[in-house]
Amino acid sequence: MDILANRPAANRVWFDDANLWVELTDGRTLGVPLAYFPRLQRATPRQRARFEMSGGGTGLHWDSLDEDISVRALVLGRGDQTRTGRRTTRNGRTRTASSRGVARRAARTSTAR
Repeated sequence: MDILANRPAANRVWFDDANLWVELTDGRTLGVPLAYFPRLQRATPRQRARFEMSGGGTGLHWDSLDEDISVRALVLGRGDQTRTGRRTTRNGRTRTASSRGVARRAARTSTAR
């Protein structure tokens, strides 16, 4: 089964202390660590609850937090996609473009020896 065969859309969204939960219209439920989304992780429960579904449930938007999440990206296992030069890894850590470059250069240097 292709996980994106039908355009994934949210039917219901809720939170616990550590996760964002999204029930999809096809019946699947996704649990995603809040660490993937630093703005949501830092937000209060009340702020997290103030979201809007857009595009028929294909997007989630928190106006007060300036956060937008694509349901398709959640299905694909992607974290925060904010274009700040930082990327959130699966374990919740962030890496800047410069730290990724340093790691690549170090790997090339060590293999060249």
